[in-house]
Order: sequence, then structure tokens, then C-alpha cells
Amino acid sequence: MKKRFAHIVLLCTVMVLLNACTGGGSKMPSLKETYSKKDTKPFGAAIAYRQLESMYAGNNIQDKKQHFKETWDNISDTGSLYICLAPKLFVTEEDVEAMMEYVHAGNSLFIAAGSIDELLLDEVGCSAVYTSPAIENMVGKMQPTNVFSAFQPEFKYGYYYYPFENYFTSIDSSNTRVLGYNDNKKPNSIVYFHGKGRLYLQCEPRAFSNYFLLKDNNYQYLKNTVAFTHSEPEHVYWDDYYNKLTSRKNSKRSFSTFSEIMKHPPLKAAFWLALILLLLYILFGGKRVQRIIQQLKPNENTTVTFTETIGRLYLQKKDNKNIADKMITYFNEYIRNTYFLNTNHVNDDFILMLSRKSGVDKDKIDTIYRTIATAQKSNEVNDYQLLSLQEQIQHFYKNTGKKY
Repeated sequence: MKKRFAHIVLLCTVMVLLNACTGGGSKMPSLKETYSKKDTKPFGAAIAYRQLESMYAGNNIQDKKQHFKETWDNISDTGSLYICLAPKLFVTEEDVEAMMEYVHAGNSLFIAAGSIDELLLDEVGCSAVYTSPAIENMVGKMQPTNVFSAFQPEFKYGYYYYPFENYFTSIDSSNTRVLGYNDNKKPNSIVYFHGKGRLYLQCEPRAFSNYFLLKDNNYQYLKNTVAFTHSEPEHVYWDDYYNKLTSRKNSKRSFSTFSEIMKHPPLKAAFWLALILLLLYILFGGKRVQRIIQQLKPNENTTVTFTETIGRLYLQKKDNKNIADKMITYFNEYIRNTYFLNTNHVNDDFILMLSRKSGVDKDKIDTIYRTIATAQKSNEVNDYQLLSLQEQIQHFYKNTGKKY
């Protein structure tokens, strides 16, 4: 129990530090997996990008923001490195064909994604098994989890989060080698030899996230993984396209896209002519048909009215029990939404965790919940009990900086 609590504290600490770098204040950082080089949150790739810049200091990393087919059509490299980190990889048949041509020419293509498109896996001759736990199931699912290198099995790289359970199956050993494993000894990192180059596939991109690389010596995992590629590549490319795709449909190109129009002079001339005519119409025609914009009335402040209504109801009903129950319900809802704690089970661990997160003294929180328990068990609440409960809750809000 103490070990798990220590890991949870470590996770929260890393998240707070990363959030502080982005000026996010006291809010909990997003756990969304973006793997963007600009994202400094736990599952961004800012640390990985900076580490690659340091590893290839003499070779400026070039960002690619288009599909791989277009990238390959504009380069003719024979010893470069292309790196792609994405939550899920969606590609088209044209992309896969271009990727294989790129590798066959002698280049290295490194892809780490939580789900790799079957079009690419079929080309490599393997399949994969994935797990996708929901954020709502975080409590009870997190645990210490590790990844291992096939060439250094005595070293492990781990952190505390969802377990690394994705792995490859049906691997063709004639042209594929296993480079890494998870805790279950299942292969999660492979290299496929094709022509003069190599295709590296890794189905656990979280092993290259900010949160993972900042843990102990985990930065060595990225360094050791990339070490299998060219030591001095001709060029280094960073993908900034596939990490934003949410489906294979979005990765398809259309003849009607702006880039496609610009490739054909007649379409380009027609496009600009239509745009100029539209601007002229808006400029001259809009002046004649524009209607008077009515001024919107400012929103009325109903806070005072609401307060007066509640006050009258209190004087008329004198229902202290009902008011106390609503105060308790609102207070517990605030605790759940602000500190992500379960208020259904109030015990010593709950009191301690709330004290640490809110900064309010443990004894004062314990007193609040003792008062709440007394009010909930009582059939009636007198004026003194109601006033005491209200003062204790307001004192808690004041110490936590809650705005009214």
C-alpha cells in the first residue's frame, strides 16, 4: 500500500512540474496522448524531440507536416532517419508503398504508435495485440510497468502508470528481429529488414513520452533504441502529421484540396479569380444590404435576487436539515471535481489526501467531516449546528482560494 501511494505521489509530482512549465497554474495537466514536439504535458514529446536534437546536434531536424507519399516524392535520400510518434497510426496504400520504397533505398523509418494500421503490418508480415484502458479506470489499474531491450535484458526501464501490454504476434523471423519486450516477455519492438534499409516498429509510444523519459534513467531507452539506426544519418525527419490523424479516412487526399488546386495552373487561375470576385462582391454589395446590428442588452446580475429568494424561503420554511444537506452535497461535489477524490468513503486516508491536496490542516478537515456526519445522522439540525457547519465550510473555501 505504501509503495503504491509513493508511486501515485511521484506521478502527481511529475504532472505538477510539467504543468508549471506551461503556466497551467494549479489545474491537473491533460493526460491526452499527443506526442507533439510542442506539448510539455505528461504525454507530449517535447523531451524526446530535445533529446534527438542533442543526439544529432550537427544535423537539423526537419519537421514534416504532410503525408509520407508527398515527403518521399520530394526527397531522394539513401541514408536518412524518419521518426514518427503517434497515439494511433493511420495510413493509406500510397503511404505504405512510399514507406517501403523509402526503406528499400537504404533509409531508416522509426514508428512508435499505440495502434499501427493493418495496411502497414500486413506489408511487414505480422500482427499486433492492443489494450486501451480508459482514463476513468485509472485507479486500481495503474502499477509499476517496464520495457526491456532484447540486447540488454538485465536493464529495465519503467514508471508507474498503465501497464505496457501491447505486443506483436505472427512475426516472420526470416526478415524481422525482436528488439524489445514488455513485462510479460511479449515483443513490443521489432525491426523489419527491407532492401538496404530498416523499418522499426514500436507499439508502446508512451515509452517515449515526457512522463516516461523524465523518470530516473529512462532517457537511455530512447538513446538505445535509436542507436540501431544510422549513427550519422543523411537527414533527420520528425513527423508532425500522423500524430494528428484520428482515422484512415482523414489521411486520404482529395483532388479538391488547396494543395492539389495549386498544382494545376488553370485551376489555380480560376481559384484566384473566384476569390477576387467574391471579395469585390463582399466589399461593394455588402454595404447596400447590411442591416443595422441591434445592441444586445447586458446580462442581468441575478445573484442578489437569488440570494433574497433563498433567504425568504429559509425564514418561511425554517428547514435547517434540508439546507444542511444541500450544503454538504455542494461541498462534496466541489471536493470531487477539484481534487478528484471519492467522497463516498471518508476515512483517515481520505482526510490525509484531501489535506495534502488542499493545503488545509488535517485536524480542520477531520472536524468538518465529523460535523457533516453528525448533521447527516440527525433528523433535525438546530441553528447553532447549521451556523457551525457553514463557518467550517467557508473557512475551508477561504484557505483553498476558492472564488465565489
